[in-house]
Amino acid sequence: MALTMEGEDRDLSRVAQEPENRRQRMVKALWISIWLVYLSAPVTDLVGGGHSAGARLLGGLGLVSFVAWYLVLIFRTARPLPVRRVLFSVAVLTALATVMSLSLGREWLVLFVYVAICSGAALPAEYSRWTVLGATALLAVTANAVPRGTAYLAGLLIPALMGGFAMVGIRAMIRTTKELREARATVAQLAANEERLRMARDLHDLLGHSLSLITLKSELAGRMLPGQPEAAARQVADIEQVSRQALVDVREAVSGYRRPTLPGELAGARTALAAAGVLADLPEPPADDLPEEAESVLAWSLREAVTNVVRHSGAKRCRVTLGTRQTLDGPVAELTVTDDGTASGPSTPGNGLTGLTERLEALGGTLSAGPTGRTGFALTARVPLGSRP
Repeated sequence: MALTMEGEDRDLSRVAQEPENRRQRMVKALWISIWLVYLSAPVTDLVGGGHSAGARLLGGLGLVSFVAWYLVLIFRTARPLPVRRVLFSVAVLTALATVMSLSLGREWLVLFVYVAICSGAALPAEYSRWTVLGATALLAVTANAVPRGTAYLAGLLIPALMGGFAMVGIRAMIRTTKELREARATVAQLAANEERLRMARDLHDLLGHSLSLITLKSELAGRMLPGQPEAAARQVADIEQVSRQALVDVREAVSGYRRPTLPGELAGARTALAAAGVLADLPEPPADDLPEEAESVLAWSLREAVTNVVRHSGAKRCRVTLGTRQTLDGPVAELTVTDDGTASGPSTPGNGLTGLTERLEALGGTLSAGPTGRTGFALTARVPLGSRP
């Protein structure tokens, strides 16, 4: 369910964006052009409806103008025009639809559906909810004024209403998605700032005393030389001891900052796979019974495997299993990441897999990675849970 919601959010984010390149513009134009197929009725009437040459010319010009104006409004939904200009454009389209329907016949009533849709897409909700109803009402009135127009009314009222209000809803979802994306970016920035402040505070508390002591003893040793070399030597020895302890403290602190956990990496894997459009099958986070070092190296393994899936595989599905099994040498924790892609692992081990192998071997574990057939890739990390032999 979470994956589906993330996928929908990503799709809405793309809808909310203006086409950035030629390909995106072509895709959007093709998608919009599909719905222009319903203009086949007025085009057919224009060609074979028995109208005079002058009526055909004016009708063709009116239809081209209508379609051009409609496309401008639809394409500018990501960066909307001022409301007054949109209202003016909708009024022009409404006038064109009314005049051409009354002049050329019932086949032209379909233009009111496009009026309802573009007003719903281009106007804010406080305006579009009324313009959609107005366009639909004017469609009903015009249909009654056009010969045999009521025969088309039933087939046009529902598309006009549903199409127009559907665009109102889509516009509201786009606005909500934009606000949500901006809020997420703000939260992420605030979290990063808070983490930097925490690290700065911890490092200050960690090193402040040690560095102050080193400075003090260095000054004492400087004053003792050359008259009291033995006392100065004792101060230098104290400086060495304090600096070594400070180095140990820094290493432990940095290791604590960098040590990944399986719950955190599983959550990160879900987000990364969802962002890449990969359907994820992930296990529940394990209970807190794994040794800290074993959990850390399995978390590193999961991060490296998911990174390879996202960057290299082109996979559609990814499955992660995590469990323990009994071997002749004792219990072993095993993490397996499989996908249905074609190249989630490099042809030769890179720095990531090499470093991962070294981490596992340091704990007596093993790493195996390779293709599972013509398609698919699997990475398995095993680390013993008991004492090493």
